[in-house]
Amino acid sequence: MIIGIGTDIVEVKRIAKSIQNRHFTEKIYSKHEINYCEEKKNSAESYAARFAAKEAFLKALGKGWREGLAFNEIEILNDNFGKPSLNILGKSSIICSKMKIKFIHVSLSHTKNLATATVVLEG
Repeated sequence: MIIGIGTDIVEVKRIAKSIQNRHFTEKIYSKHEINYCEEKKNSAESYAARFAAKEAFLKALGKGWREGLAFNEIEILNDNFGKPSLNILGKSSIICSKMKIKFIHVSLSHTKNLATATVVLEG
């Protein structure tokens, strides 16, 4: 059963400017995400896609920021083939358990200018 679906689109230029501030980067992204993005030629595109995924996840939950959720509790990881997945930590994980979410599907895409993500929560 589908519990929620969310999608988001982000301008890469806006994220490229934001990630110049290390405080922003460390507040929004996990160490794994930072390492992954920094290895990429166009790191801003990867950062933007992950930002969009975090927003899409929050939209799919339907909770927004009301329950003290944090961006860095929503971690996007990639398997050996590059397929993204969401690793949910902290309060976000507790909320997922309460909502009986069993599977989280995520799709990321980006161009030079835009990044988008869709998240589907399944129970």
